[in-house]
Amino acid sequence: QVLPIVVFFSTVMSMLYHVGLMQWLIGKVGWIMQIFMGTTPVESLVAAGNIFVGQTESPLLVRPYLPYITKSELHAVMTAGFSTIAGSVLGAYISFGVSASHLLTASVMSAPASLATSKLFWPETEKPTVTLSSGLQMAKGESKNLLEAASQGASTSILLVANIAVNLISFLALLAFLDSALSWVGNLFDYPQLNFENICAYVFMPFSFMMGVDWEDSFIVGGLLGYKTFFNEFVAYERLSKLMHNREKGVSMYVNGVKQYMTVRSEVIATYALCGFANFGSLGLVIGGLTSIAPSKKKEIAGGAFRAMIAGTVACFMTACVAGMLTGPGLEIPCHNLLQNAFNSTDFPANSTELVECCQQLFTSVNLSQEIFPGGNYNLSSWKGCCQILDQPAFHC
Repeated sequence: QVLPIVVFFSTVMSMLYHVGLMQWLIGKVGWIMQIFMGTTPVESLVAAGNIFVGQTESPLLVRPYLPYITKSELHAVMTAGFSTIAGSVLGAYISFGVSASHLLTASVMSAPASLATSKLFWPETEKPTVTLSSGLQMAKGESKNLLEAASQGASTSILLVANIAVNLISFLALLAFLDSALSWVGNLFDYPQLNFENICAYVFMPFSFMMGVDWEDSFIVGGLLGYKTFFNEFVAYERLSKLMHNREKGVSMYVNGVKQYMTVRSEVIATYALCGFANFGSLGLVIGGLTSIAPSKKKEIAGGAFRAMIAGTVACFMTACVAGMLTGPGLEIPCHNLLQNAFNSTDFPANSTELVECCQQLFTSVNLSQEIFPGGNYNLSSWKGCCQILDQPAFHC
């Protein structure tokens, strides 16, 4: 269900690239970052390009200039690739149920954040040779017409779709194997719940807490960050979508002592923290891709790639911190609990925003479902109360 969306986005991006819209947009965003951040044209354009395309495609925009850039610029190019996601996989994550607005905002915010973090990790000590005041000449598409561009975009996505599918199969299988092995080892020490997520959670929990995640949710977010770092963000977002669906369905918060979902604010912070290609799988991809484009920089690429991955991770964490500061607590109580508590009281509740939203969700779920009481979570008093609040037609009530 997810992979056809990748094909569609790849086709659309190829068509936009052919008509020149992507080059124009990337050029404008890169110019803005160059003016306000004082970065060089090459690293600004690559960072702007990473908002829309992947970490191996974005350097192709400035391919002729790569052999002449400084070590700090090369580090910034790699960091920008690690701290953002490609437009082609954006639709896949949205189809998981992750907020589209947060994903788009995270991609845009991560571009300047990657440049700032990169310069902190590797400051510029050389004199950049590529300083064109009139702007760089970006590479153009090779297609002759729009139909050919669409066809090339679809063909290009074959490798991407195959790569995602194979990685998901291998990583999920490897994760299941690791969990089984760790559980067996844990049984020897009377700790059968030991798994890969728990280990990652302990490692990354301090970082998630510092980003603003509630302490009781920081363990879950830490596990997601471990999935993203040691496997990829696809696996992490898939796990995050399950947690979001658990909250929306109103399942029990704890099952056998394990928390089943997080607060909305914690989900938002996790969305921003996971929005990047900073993982060990992408490390080899970046080294191989950039080396093929600029063979003369092979030694510098291999030497700075791991540091760039750490810098990309920090950039994602920085955007998550900003998101945490700007995100207030939303409707955290599951709707069925809120309605049950509200309408079982002696005094009829006021028409609060939360109540109206929950009642609207209740009636919408009935329209989209054959069940009279979806999930069995809503009692008759909730229905009667919502009928009075929303004044729905008789066939609902």
